[in-house]
Amino acid sequence: MEPAIRFGSVSKSFGTVRAVEALDFEAPTGAVTVLLGPNGAGKTTTVRLATGALVADRGDIEVLGLRPQVDGDEVRRRVGIVPPKPAFYDQLTGWENLQFAASIYGVDEHAALDAAERFAIDHALLQEVGGYSTGMRTRLALARSVIHDPEVLLLDEPTAGLDPESSRNVLELIRDLAGRGRTIVLCTHLLHEAEGVADQIVLMSNGHARVSGSPEELTGRYLADPVVVFDAEDRSSLDTLVDRQGVLSVSPNGAVQATLADIDSLPDLVADLVRDGVRLTRVEPITPTLEELYFEMQRTHSEEPS
Repeated sequence: MEPAIRFGSVSKSFGTVRAVEALDFEAPTGAVTVLLGPNGAGKTTTVRLATGALVADRGDIEVLGLRPQVDGDEVRRRVGIVPPKPAFYDQLTGWENLQFAASIYGVDEHAALDAAERFAIDHALLQEVGGYSTGMRTRLALARSVIHDPEVLLLDEPTAGLDPESSRNVLELIRDLAGRGRTIVLCTHLLHEAEGVADQIVLMSNGHARVSGSPEELTGRYLADPVVVFDAEDRSSLDTLVDRQGVLSVSPNGAVQATLADIDSLPDLVADLVRDGVRLTRVEPITPTLEELYFEMQRTHSEEPS
């Protein structure tokens, strides 16, 4: 299946500032791609290039097989977007803003109401948007972005200003849309947003895609040595772990964290401990968090030449 979004050696500068430089990345169809990186990494510029709101200086961009700089109107009909600072007609009510969006996309008012209810903004639809809080404006932007059931959804820092419940609703929306075959691109510097929803991670820095892959692939590449927590009725019996075959290092802290050369050696290691009389109470492989993966990737690539 062709990727929903493809960037090939794309560059975009603003004066002397290079926002993206020779950027290559693909967003697989029906998957959640998370663009991770600090502010200024080029994430927002990438989204704006994908919609045709910006025109690349060099390189090729395809979205759903279309070229945004040529077919921008068609791309925007098939794509939903939540920018970091969504704009509205502040003198109009929330409902009037949604009605206007519905008329542009050619959908009926039921779609507008469904979208408003999904993001719990329906109680404020008769208020002027100029009086909305930051969180309410974000929820209205989210409702507007899905009103036409887009094939691709571009979310740029979508939970900024949201309360925890609304943030959870956004992540549930991402999972729901991805489950129905929609393509999601999520830009964020908040690691907990990407945890558990990312099918693909693209680490961005200084306008480049430094690395991309699934969380599992990247964990295997950057955090290859597995860590297992051991505990026992008599913790002193775990002192021999450091001398066991396949154990690279141990870190005692009450229970013992052992770094192994290969996770496949764990069953034999447990069998040896039990045979030697160690009464184990806990054997738990530790799955690295996205935060640990992110900082290890950042550390690795900060040591490489730019």
